Amino acid sequence: MATPAPAGYDFPVDQLHTVPLAHNAKQPVVLVACGSFSPITFLHLRMFEMAKDYIHLHTDMFVAGGYLSPVNDAYQKKGLALAEHRINMCELAIQTSDWINVDPFEARRPTYTPTAKVLDHFKHELNEVMGGVDVEFANEWGEIRTEKRPARILLLAGSDLIQTMSEPGVWSEEDLHHILGLYGCVIISRAESELDTSIFNSSNVHSRSPLALYRHNIFLVEQLVRNDVSSTKVRLFLKKGMSVLYLIPSEVVRYIERMGLYRAGDSRKGSARDLTALSATTSISSN
Repeated sequence: MATPAPAGYDFPVDQLHTVPLAHNAKQPVVLVACGSFSPITFLHLRMFEMAKDYIHLHTDMFVAGGYLSPVNDAYQKKGLALAEHRINMCELAIQTSDWINVDPFEARRPTYTPTAKVLDHFKHELNEVMGGVDVEFANEWGEIRTEKRPARILLLAGSDLIQTMSEPGVWSEEDLHHILGLYGCVIISRAESELDTSIFNSSNVHSRSPLALYRHNIFLVEQLVRNDVSSTKVRLFLKKGMSVLYLIPSEVVRYIERMGLYRAGDSRKGSARDLTALSATTSISSN
């Protein structure tokens, strides 16, 4: 059963691509990044590009689209700006992308939604409601037509997340089997933390863990150009009054300045009044 959507919700498909004729033998893939994005950084965006390159170069899959799914306010993580601010910042950040979407489903629900349920939501919207993504085919006369084909949903995350999946008590065993067994993930290495690959080794104590059991569904991508920017570091810079230009998109920098987010001595997460004032003077769109 699908998780109920928030009132007025429409699944975003503006930047979901058709699989071209030259790649129609490949399996369509949609990448989903769940996170705080408080604020979104260039590394968040680069993760999508690195994952896309890896998939196209090293697998028999084709990336039809990507989604940022900001976490709900109920997550209550330190430094978490209000969901509407984080949605707006993500929308601004993807203005230069032609294939990444922002899905407000998770952020606008009345309660926190576990990652496994978020991935179920994407499967429901893409493969059940839409019937899959469009794939091009040519008939015997060379005419191009499209058919629907189910998309594979892959969770996109940094290596710090996969490391937590090996730590007892952090994730429920049921959710790990669900995420890794039914979907799978693309893991981007982080500059500040090298991944302990022994967690995938079936010959050690982890042999019965979901990480070892579903190793074939986990794609490890090494950063060829190291980038260790993080939302935590950006917030620290902002609190100290330091520049974050070229660490995050310039449109996001201007939004943060306009809304007064992450300032020293300011415990606000961004008020509803701030959002009302902004909407009266500025249009936030994803292109």
